[in-house]
Amino acid sequence: MTTFVLVHGAWHGPWAWDRLTPLLHQAGARTIAPALTLDGDVGLHTHVQEVIAALDAAADDTLADALRDDLVLVGHSYAGLVVRQAADLRPDLVDHVILLDGWAGDDGAGMFGLAPEAFVHAIQAAARTSVDDQIPAPAPAMFGVTDPDDAAWLAQRLRPQPLRTFTETTRLSGAVNRIPGTGIYCRPQTYAFDQFAAAIGYRPIALDGPHDVMLTDPQALARLLLQAHAGQFNNEKLQD
Repeated sequence: MTTFVLVHGAWHGPWAWDRLTPLLHQAGARTIAPALTLDGDVGLHTHVQEVIAALDAAADDTLADALRDDLVLVGHSYAGLVVRQAADLRPDLVDHVILLDGWAGDDGAGMFGLAPEAFVHAIQAAARTSVDDQIPAPAPAMFGVTDPDDAAWLAQRLRPQPLRTFTETTRLSGAVNRIPGTGIYCRPQTYAFDQFAAAIGYRPIALDGPHDVMLTDPQALARLLLQAHAGQFNNEKLQD
């Protein structure tokens, strides 16, 4: 059996996967969706430890079944950085890392080092509107969610993101580079997520949909995650 550990991106929560997880369960997979702390002055390294705790718990649970599950660690957007460091610290537990429109790089990578200058300035300006270095959540349209009902649902759930999660950088020993990796990037692209994936040796795979495709087209994403882990690709585009 395969366990997908699904790590949400900035401003989101584990609820971001609510439309996806039933589809993975129907396919026979297990899922774990840890919550990253968004309160207070936490940083990227706090989030790494929270993902490690989820990986350790998943490994303990599946070992009780006498045969460990495959563990697939999925990171959306900002969480691409988080899951790469978590996998680097637990390389014996993680069988596959999948980035979903994920920011990623080698040792020392961080959001402000990878993002365009205009993005960095916009985030810094937004954080200055807060008294506690919290970045207010963007509008749902910034994540590609334009359906009025979906946008309202998302807007109610988005939360401010601590600035330190964007300023801290990863610490990688290189162990993560021995774990197979895939970089799913959504089209039309918002940032160069295919290039981030290719630069670290991950195979880029295209998926037509917005940045928050797990909300707008969970069926297509579920198929792609399952196929990516099974290694069933014949070309870059998901076949219906």
